[in-house]
Amino acid sequence: MRKGATESSTFTHISSQIVRSLAHIQTMQAVVEGLPPGMAGQQLQSVLAQIQQECTGIRKSIDDLEDERQSFHALVTTGRIINSSLERGRVMETAMDTIIDLTGAERGFLMLREDDGRLRIQVARDWERATVDNNELAVSQTVINRVVGEGMPILTTNAQEDPRFSGQDSIMSFALRSIMCVPLLLKQKLIGVIYVDNRIRENIFTPIDLNALQAFANMAAVAIENARLFNSLRQMLDEVTKLKNLMDSVFQSMTAGLLTIDSDTIILLANPAAGSILQCDHDSLAGKDLVSALPVLSARISPYLQKIFREKNALTGLEMQLTLNEGREQFLRLSISPLFSQDHELQGMALLIEDETETRRLQAQRRLFERMVAPAVINQIDPDALNLAGRRVVLTTLFADVRGFTSFSESNRPKHLFAVLNAHLRIAVDAILREEGTIDKFQGDAIMAWFNAPLAQADHPLRAVRAALGIMHGLYAYHQTAHVQERLMMGIGIHTGEAALGLVGTEKRMEYTAIGDSVNIAKRLQENALPGQILISDRLYRLVKEEVTVKRLATAQLKGKQHPVDVYEVVGLETDAEEK
Repeated sequence: MRKGATESSTFTHISSQIVRSLAHIQTMQAVVEGLPPGMAGQQLQSVLAQIQQECTGIRKSIDDLEDERQSFHALVTTGRIINSSLERGRVMETAMDTIIDLTGAERGFLMLREDDGRLRIQVARDWERATVDNNELAVSQTVINRVVGEGMPILTTNAQEDPRFSGQDSIMSFALRSIMCVPLLLKQKLIGVIYVDNRIRENIFTPIDLNALQAFANMAAVAIENARLFNSLRQMLDEVTKLKNLMDSVFQSMTAGLLTIDSDTIILLANPAAGSILQCDHDSLAGKDLVSALPVLSARISPYLQKIFREKNALTGLEMQLTLNEGREQFLRLSISPLFSQDHELQGMALLIEDETETRRLQAQRRLFERMVAPAVINQIDPDALNLAGRRVVLTTLFADVRGFTSFSESNRPKHLFAVLNAHLRIAVDAILREEGTIDKFQGDAIMAWFNAPLAQADHPLRAVRAALGIMHGLYAYHQTAHVQERLMMGIGIHTGEAALGLVGTEKRMEYTAIGDSVNIAKRLQENALPGQILISDRLYRLVKEEVTVKRLATAQLKGKQHPVDVYEVVGLETDAEEK
């Protein structure tokens, strides 16, 4: 049997015994009163009357004790309800309903103090276990203010006649009678009040009720604080969860690889980019030792990790070349940062890994492009404005071929062969780029270039002629120091005309080039040029005749052309002739 049930049975049993004893005493008293008067009878009657009075007092004490027991039992039940949940609103409503039932109140209010110091009703319940209507929220501000000011509970059995509140408008106008109000104290700080009243009946509240209400208020204060802390913790957890989700999203979407390791070099986290860069499954890295999971990387960065463990300073911009799976070489840039605890103890490190392989490839392509197109032109090119689909444009095309290279290659080793060839081609490239021309391609010992694209050049015919003369001057200068067998010359052909400019090839191999009849004419002119000779077409000559000195040659029948073509040999520039 439960303790509460045992106590109730004991109180009922004692009360019943006293009732039976009183009945028995009353019977004896009636018998004594029927006896003839005498000293003994009078004394017995007096004793019985005294016993009856004492038993009546005992019975009242037991009734009060029973009330306190019921209050205590209700208080325990209420405390259990309060501590059963952290949903403050629902718990407070249930607890207030219990208090109203226990005290016989008509209404009950729980008010909390806000940041501005004002009290705001949190719970308002009536005797029907319903929320009090907004029109019925009138309470005694006088009583509440007094409790707030003094921090002490107040009980009045009839506020209308209580001298402490005589003449108070709220009490008179709202016809308030029985009122109890107790402070909600948390660590000696008032955080609110609990107010119950009955506007109809007087004398329904007792000091026992006031004690029970105050005990309830003490528990409610703790419950409210717990609920506040819980809500604060839940909000903090929500914020942390949102932050974690954001960090996870950032972590997952980072293009740079990120690894975190502890002080024993055990991998704690690895994002997908790390797996992609390091050619492994990033999900399988967590929990593994860095040495066994990524041996190639670990071997290269081990000295840096030891340095950070000693000095506890970050290292950034570390560049290294690694050969990972399938023998593919990668260029990586690493930054390693120490991770500290709140006590500034080194807990591990974070490795930020950037794959520079593609960047290096693009840089190499740019360097190659710079050998094909003048840097001044590159800086002016807008990639978005280039029409890679192809377009027709007027170009001045230049072909230059190293004469005698075939026979020279038969008697020389490859290393020496390419050194001599590259020396001659370098002279041609430098001369073309000085005039801001574009190198289209190298074809064995020949070079193709054009002017007036990708950027328009109003004087592109003259630029091409100056470039050809620059090639010849460069070769003569080179021959001053070169071995006699290495003194090779070039034959150059130049023509101006419309050509198609665009991408040629497939997705695996493409090149940006010029094609068309005008390109073929320049190539045929170069094929007819003797070593050291610059041949230009009649059309080109008409465009530059004021600036160049030429020698008219016999008409030539170029391969693929039905009619002969007038050809001119460039001797020099008019400015050179004037200076002489």
